[in-house]
Amino acid sequence: MTGSKAISALRSIKRGKSRSLLTLCSVAVGVFAVVVISGIGSVGTQEINSTMLTMGINSAMVEAAGTSGGISLTDDDVTAFGELNGVNKAMPLMGAMSKAKILGKFLNCYAWGVDQDAKDIISIEAVHGRLIDDHDVENHASVCVIDEVLAEESYGRSNIVGKKISFLLGGSYREFLIVGIAKSGITGLQSVMSGIIPDFVYLPYSTMQDIVGKTSFDKIALLLEKDAADEGLAQTLTAEVNSLKDSADGLVINNFQSQKGQLTDILSIITTVLSLIAGISLVVSGITVMTAMLVSVGERTREIGIKKSIGAGNMDIMTEFLLESVLLTAFGSLVGIASGLGACLAGCLILGVEFVLPVGSVISAFGFSVIMGALFGVYPALKAARLRPIEALR
Repeated sequence: MTGSKAISALRSIKRGKSRSLLTLCSVAVGVFAVVVISGIGSVGTQEINSTMLTMGINSAMVEAAGTSGGISLTDDDVTAFGELNGVNKAMPLMGAMSKAKILGKFLNCYAWGVDQDAKDIISIEAVHGRLIDDHDVENHASVCVIDEVLAEESYGRSNIVGKKISFLLGGSYREFLIVGIAKSGITGLQSVMSGIIPDFVYLPYSTMQDIVGKTSFDKIALLLEKDAADEGLAQTLTAEVNSLKDSADGLVINNFQSQKGQLTDILSIITTVLSLIAGISLVVSGITVMTAMLVSVGERTREIGIKKSIGAGNMDIMTEFLLESVLLTAFGSLVGIASGLGACLAGCLILGVEFVLPVGSVISAFGFSVIMGALFGVYPALKAARLRPIEALR
């Protein structure tokens, strides 16, 4: 019996092709928006996780708190911090926003002063040439390692080892020899978010100290033991480094694990809010379904009268119209899901990132739209069921 009603509902949808198509499209647009937003959120979370892992999730930075400008970090601190429980290595770190001048182009970049341990602590690897070594640090050499993105932006190719580049440091441009091209965990994000995330360059920290006139360091980078790299260790180390510097809370430790959590939480909130906004369009599409079904009731008044006169009950008529409403939203949802996933997949292929299927969001969007179709189809179905056969045939 239910199968015959479903077939009858499908025939009614087919008869009103134009109206059914417009209603289906309104549902599809709403579901498409929800799926695309959820897909962006899922891909973004995946990229944050993979980026943090490749950057070195077990790394942390020790630096002076904002209100403790009087605390300086020295070579003795590097040695002492490197010997703490849970720490494998410690590396002095300098950092400054800069501009790179190469081939007449001026590009924003961030200069890092590092030593030979940068490969392990901040997870960079040489694609061409080499990284900064202990010889460069000891000799305060005017050499640098730049990331692939900066090389591509300047020369249009990645291997530009042996070329010269100038950086704005200490108030003037200084020339450096490029000895290596590096790739880090954030290189992919730099390509996607060009103009937002600056290009990175790496210099011997001793050279940066000479340029800015410092004998201390801006930060000390720590390589934590993988099995212990969590919030508990970060809190313990914060207390220990402050104790070594005879300070209550002058130093803070920022680790990638906490930053990863903060980034994913922010992205999750943004995705949820945008999905809720997109969900409003599903409610609007439900109203469209109700309007279309009311028009359908008006057009099929005589048909309803004939069915009732030959024995169809109110429940039969109501069920048929509800099925038609639900089928419309179900077909529209499937179209919206297919197009939304297709758009997400195409975007991932263009940007070169891994596609992540937002299974939960797809199921939720489909279920919510079908429920909306059923709810907004109740009134037209009731109206059709309450028609009297004699009045309907008149």
